[in-house]
Amino acid sequence: MSTDAMLSTAASGTPEAPPKRRRLGTARILLIIAGTLIGLSLVHLLTGADDVTSQGAIQAALQAAIPLGLAGLGGLWAERAGVVNIGLEGQMVLGTWFGAWGSLEYGPWAGLALGILGGGIGGLIHAVATVTFGVDHIISGVAMTILAPGIARYLSFLAWNGTPGAGPTQSPTVKPLERFSVPGIGSLESLEKHHWFLISDVAGVLRGLLTDVSVVTILAVLLIPVTWFVLWRTSFGLRVRSVGEDPRAAESLGINVYRYKYYGVVISGAMAGLGGLYLSTVSSVIYREGQTGGRGYIGLAAMIFGNWRPGGLALGASLFGYTDALQLRRGSESVHALLILVGALLLALAVWEFRRRNKVVAIAAVVLGVLSYVIFFAVDKIPTALVQAAPYITVLVVLALAAQRLRPPAADGKPYRRGG
Repeated sequence: MSTDAMLSTAASGTPEAPPKRRRLGTARILLIIAGTLIGLSLVHLLTGADDVTSQGAIQAALQAAIPLGLAGLGGLWAERAGVVNIGLEGQMVLGTWFGAWGSLEYGPWAGLALGILGGGIGGLIHAVATVTFGVDHIISGVAMTILAPGIARYLSFLAWNGTPGAGPTQSPTVKPLERFSVPGIGSLESLEKHHWFLISDVAGVLRGLLTDVSVVTILAVLLIPVTWFVLWRTSFGLRVRSVGEDPRAAESLGINVYRYKYYGVVISGAMAGLGGLYLSTVSSVIYREGQTGGRGYIGLAAMIFGNWRPGGLALGASLFGYTDALQLRRGSESVHALLILVGALLLALAVWEFRRRNKVVAIAAVVLGVLSYVIFFAVDKIPTALVQAAPYITVLVVLALAAQRLRPPAADGKPYRRGG
């Protein structure tokens, strides 16, 4: 469907069906999940690297992926409305502080609300600067990233200076929200310890995903399909996307472009704030200065990896979170073992791209696939520095190979003035 037809649909309020060629049906998603599990099980079988599918590794991967995914969702909402939100990092910082402070002052549920609100306020500031005053999106985002830590330190000084165990750079211990485990999931422990091909691996993955799960984790996972539904199945979402594709056409059809840009950027900040809240109340039970650690930028990379779509974004965050988690789980052994699977996937991608006559990507995939096997057979353990860099190398390689298929919203980051 053309942009004009999409905008007409948005103006009429009738939801547009997503293009069928881009949909991942349930069967295909299940095949991808099954293929991933079988691949990891083969790696486990061939190398004896237990942590590639252990409960601890999967829990650590989930814990690392959630804040990245939320930051990526924040970027998705803003950029679908045509605003680049480099300030996600600063909005996450506000979420970490307000979430911790709210939990300490009013309880964990109030902390959840205040963490989201703190990020939303950061998004509102970014929207005022970029949408109303026309400030360059990058400059506004960088300013947000610089100012937010200073604001958080000042607020920490006011709130906790003189408090035992706390001060301008950290909070007292926070009371977290409840955690849940699926009944009966603990019975899979003995099954995981048998190390049976696929069966024990599936048991480890299920235990990692369904044991000791925070309310915030459940909320974050639910936000992925909710975002897809709202943006692609409702008239509100179509209007948000229309102003990110062609604001002039949207304006000519009576859509208030400024209003929907504000909606997208404020929701973006709220998502990032929830990601920050996760870091200070779920990943740990304390707010610390510098806690976000650049996750806002990595979330943007996950969004680009996912081609500005929630499902692909979740996959990108999961991939980064998994490779990041392996650092804590005998990283040298685990990353070394995964080179078998990485090499096979790259060579399979090369065959696919050769069939599609995309020779540049195919040759690059062959070179990287062969290099993976050369490293695997040449060394017994991966150097620590390379293990620490593995998540970033993974994202860069995937983005480079997928670059030709990426399509950002057409008006993303472009200045817009009403009636211009």
